[in-house]
Amino acid sequence: MNYTKHKLNNGLRVILAPLESTETVTVLLLVNTGSKNESQENNGISHFLEHMFFKGTVKRPSTFAISETLDKVGGIYNAFTGKEYTGFYVKLAYFHLSLALDVLSDILLNSQMNEKEIEKEKKVILEEIKLYQDTPTVYVGELFEQLLYKGTPAGWDVIGTKKNVSSFKRKDFVDYLKKHYSSKNSVLVVSGKIDSQKTLRLIKDYFNNYPKQITKDRDPIKESQLRASSLIHFKQTDQTHLCLGVRSYDIFSQKRYALALLETILGGGMSSRLFINIREKEGLCYYIGSNQESYTDTGCLMVQAGISHQNIEKVIKLILKEFKRLKEDLVDKKELNKVKDYIKGITLLALETSDSVAAFLGRQELLKAKIQLPEEVFEELNKITPQDIRVIAREIFIEKHLNLGIIAPKKEIPQLINDYLIFK
Repeated sequence: MNYTKHKLNNGLRVILAPLESTETVTVLLLVNTGSKNESQENNGISHFLEHMFFKGTVKRPSTFAISETLDKVGGIYNAFTGKEYTGFYVKLAYFHLSLALDVLSDILLNSQMNEKEIEKEKKVILEEIKLYQDTPTVYVGELFEQLLYKGTPAGWDVIGTKKNVSSFKRKDFVDYLKKHYSSKNSVLVVSGKIDSQKTLRLIKDYFNNYPKQITKDRDPIKESQLRASSLIHFKQTDQTHLCLGVRSYDIFSQKRYALALLETILGGGMSSRLFINIREKEGLCYYIGSNQESYTDTGCLMVQAGISHQNIEKVIKLILKEFKRLKEDLVDKKELNKVKDYIKGITLLALETSDSVAAFLGRQELLKAKIQLPEEVFEELNKITPQDIRVIAREIFIEKHLNLGIIAPKKEIPQLINDYLIFK
């Protein structure tokens, strides 16, 4: 993977990644702001603002005018908001690169934030909130982070609350835009079939006016947990959906390599311990797996599953049994080598396209100001031993640090759910 870094006169960081094996190009702009930059009163504004960028500019005065411009050349485009960053991208045939830069710079620099469009979009986002809450496989993960980070911006839903969404006015968006969207905290990545010199000239033409005001760093999240905790969301469902996990490490920690291997051993793929022992041997679920989230100041590892209501206790105990095994027994070298190869394989498969390369490079530059290439990651993974895995397991799998998020009908939930959160 070849790439070069540049910086415009206004401070905007630019990454160019030419790829020989594609006929496409992706333009991705990442801004270092998200729901963790919000207050309780404006929670949800980062996500709402992301929507408003597509509602019309002077040059393209409507959503239709923006979307038709890209649709008529077969472009793929969208935006997303997370806890720590917001992204906007356009992917299309390489010979339409100038169009991608034109549209992306236009919506980011010239959006009108029309009051009538804001009022209409409120209804759209309120429906989006309902969608998430009606999708337990997604919403149970939100519950888990609410539990971990309650009382802090990291624990609030990215999409915000119905009350906040309904109250936002044009001034709120204009103020937030001025405060958080700056060349100094943004990264622009262009990846695909490009000529780097020509591309850089185009970028200067379109993005030299990107504002360069100083933005305030967000306050880091302070973590503490004294006892195992649970959070239950009562909803009429045919399955119980649970998310059971612990706090782990941030994106800067050297321990993240051993953690990635531990998480893959636990629940990565159809030959993982959780999948084989709980789904295949016991037949207790259709889906089960593990995941980890690493932020600039926190991290967590969780196991997620959908199960029959009557099997809650049994499945929780089986998951905890796997946690305990990792604390007590050394991982077999054959299994460790298998998961190392698994991570290498899925990493390379995920980097076959221009959009995935742009995301890989841009996220690292934005959050860490440093890019680590796949071969460098693989070198670190190769150093990890079975003893390293056990050390990590003993650090994170502590009874008082267990957290359990659950979505299920009220009548099916045992009264003493926290009593299950013990290692036996």
